[in-house]
Amino acid sequence: MSTGEILVTGGTGFIGSHCCVSLMKQGYRVVVVDNLSNSDAGVIDRIASITGSRPAFYIADVRNADEMDRVLRRHDISAAIHFAGLKAVGESVAVPLRYFDNNVGGTIALCQVLNTHGIKRLIFSSSATVYGAPDRVPVAEDAPLRPASPYGHSKAMVEQILADLSHADPEWRIGILRYFNPAGAHESGLIGESPRGTPNNLVPFLAQVAAGQRDALNIFGNDYPTPDGTGIRDYIHVMDLAEGHCAALEALLQGQPGFTVNLGSGRGHSVLDVVRAFEAACGHAIPCHHAPRRAGDVAEYYADPSRAMTLLGWESRRDLESICRDAWHSQCRQSNGASQR
Repeated sequence: MSTGEILVTGGTGFIGSHCCVSLMKQGYRVVVVDNLSNSDAGVIDRIASITGSRPAFYIADVRNADEMDRVLRRHDISAAIHFAGLKAVGESVAVPLRYFDNNVGGTIALCQVLNTHGIKRLIFSSSATVYGAPDRVPVAEDAPLRPASPYGHSKAMVEQILADLSHADPEWRIGILRYFNPAGAHESGLIGESPRGTPNNLVPFLAQVAAGQRDALNIFGNDYPTPDGTGIRDYIHVMDLAEGHCAALEALLQGQPGFTVNLGSGRGHSVLDVVRAFEAACGHAIPCHHAPRRAGDVAEYYADPSRAMTLLGWESRRDLESICRDAWHSQCRQSNGASQR
């Protein structure tokens, strides 16, 4: 493990905060940069409560070169993990320029300032949305990239930019991690997924319905060619995802060349599977209504994560029941004012 510090952009967000916990538990010193556009600074206090130490924290935007330069001058950074960006597929369709500015422009700006400071180890937070509608499942990394939204396009564009960067300058070592469906929370419940506004993802929406904050869950489509008629997705516990970042970081710091890997469980669960697991976690029935399919949704979508095991020695360890139990625990703590807003 390197003695330098690790820069985590977007480190107060859902995945970034859990990654900070995993990094700090493994002994890394962490420097968090976040513009707080979809999170709050109180997350830093909760990270400190979990780990027993506080990461360095700066309110800054990765697109602002002067702000980032000041941060990097104050720290001995060995590598960066880049989470900062926008991630709502539907919103990206409505405001595509905002997504390209944040996700593509932000990554270019970050790479430029890292390059200036001689920091050439980077892990990029990509997404399975780069695949679009897959020809077959499980989805492996060599599947065609056919993103179907500006969000997915922004991730695919960044992947290409990073590939070109590392080709032009082989000193760059870049790990690209394609997430499937992150869910759950840290087992303490102190940090978890709590988006501002209406949740875009199934598990946090279920948590809010279970807590009485929303009336019911709309299940979009019950006539898919799946065992129960509802769509199947790959849900990965956010702490497994965080541990995947630690494995990727260790590989880069030990000199492994760049790589692109899926981070998923490799198991598909239907919407009704998730509802039943959440009902078991919260102890009561969750009201659901069936609604028509949404345009663009596919019947079945889950990862082939074998490359991550081969290259990084990583695989997911937590099951769907753990995801729902930890998400519910976080929701309950949040309702009491103790969790991430």
